[in-house]
Amino acid sequence: MKRFITFCIMICILATTFCTSMQTVVYADSGLDLSSKSACLVDFSSGQVLYEKNSTQHLPVASMVKMMTILLTLEEFEKGNLTDETLITTSENASSMGGSQVFIDPYVDYTAKDMLKSVIMASANDASVALAEHISGSEENFVVKMNEKAKELGMDDTNYVNCTGLPAPEQYSCAKDCAIVLKEVAKFNKYHEFSTIWMDELIHPSGRKTELVNTNRLVKYYDGCDGGKTGSTNEAGCCLSATAKRNNMRLISVIVGAKNSQTRFNECSKLFNYGFANFENRVLLDSTKAIKSLQVNKGKCENIDVFAKEDFSVTTKKGQEADIDISYQLPDKISAPAKQGQTIGKAILSKDGTVLKEIDIILNDSIEGLTVKDCFDRIANKW
Repeated sequence: MKRFITFCIMICILATTFCTSMQTVVYADSGLDLSSKSACLVDFSSGQVLYEKNSTQHLPVASMVKMMTILLTLEEFEKGNLTDETLITTSENASSMGGSQVFIDPYVDYTAKDMLKSVIMASANDASVALAEHISGSEENFVVKMNEKAKELGMDDTNYVNCTGLPAPEQYSCAKDCAIVLKEVAKFNKYHEFSTIWMDELIHPSGRKTELVNTNRLVKYYDGCDGGKTGSTNEAGCCLSATAKRNNMRLISVIVGAKNSQTRFNECSKLFNYGFANFENRVLLDSTKAIKSLQVNKGKCENIDVFAKEDFSVTTKKGQEADIDISYQLPDKISAPAKQGQTIGKAILSKDGTVLKEIDIILNDSIEGLTVKDCFDRIANKW
C-alpha cells in the first residue's frame, strides 16, 4: 500500500510539472537563452506574443515608466492641446529632479517640442516632470492619468507612482505591459521624429547648450530599430524596450532586469533576430484594398467598392498557413443614397469554428441618388 501511495504521488508531481511547463512556453523550439529576469517579444500588427519569459512578473522597470509619460504627451499633441511651439514654464520641482536630466532652468519657458525630444532621446527626468505639470497641473494628477490609461490598455500588472521611473516602493510594471505601451507609442509619427535621432542638442533660453545623445544605442547599431526606451537603477537592473521594422513586419522587444547595459542591448537584439528569422506577418484584411464591388440601386454610380474598416493581421511561423477562415455578410445590392463610412456588412474571422473577431465593412465614398435628369440621361445613353 505504501509503495502504491508513493507511486501515485510521483505521478501527480510529474503531471503537475509537465502542465506548468506547457503553460509557460510560447514557442518551445525558440532556442533562446536569456539571462535577464523578464522578456517579451510581440508582433506590432497582430499583438501576438512570439516569446516570453516571466512576462507578467511585477518588477521595477526604471525609466521605461517614461513610455507612458511620452504616450500621454503625444495624445495631447494629437488633440491639439500642445504644439511644437507651446511654451512649458518650468518649476523648481521639475528642475531639481536627479538622475538622467537635461539640466533645465527653473521659472523659464521651453517649447513642448524640446521637452518631448529631451524625454524621448535623453530620458530626461526634469523634462518629464515639466511636461506632467503643464498637462495636469502637478505630477500627482498626471500619475492618475497614467494609471487610468494603463487600465484602458489592459496593462493589468502595472502601477505608476511617478512619471519618471525613479525608485518608488509601490511602482512596478512587467515586460508584457511595457510592450503594450510601446506598441501604442510607436503608432505616432511624431514619436519617430525624435526616437530616430542619434545626437542633438537642447538650447536653453539663456543660450546654454546641453548635448542630447539617444540612450537607445540600437537606433544606431541595429538594422531597422527606430525607437525604444532604456531604463537603469540599482533595483531594476538594466532594462530596454525597443521597436524595429523590417519589410512589412514591426516587432516590439522588451528586456527587464539585465545584469548590465550591454546585456540588455544584446538580448533585445537576440529577440529581434529570432522574430525576424522565424516569423512573418500576414495581412488577411487590408483596409486599403476593396473586398468586393457591389451593385448600386437607384444611384448615380452603378457599382461601388466596399472596404474593411480596419486591417487584420496574424503572425505565423515562416512557411506555415495562417489557418484563419474569413466569411462575409454582405447584401447583394446597396440602395442610394448612402454616406461615406456607412457600415454595410461584416467580415467574420474565425479559427476552428471559433469567432476571433468581426470587422465592419464600410463605404469609403458616398453614393448619391439618381435625379429625374439622371434617369432621362441614362435612358438616352442606352437608347
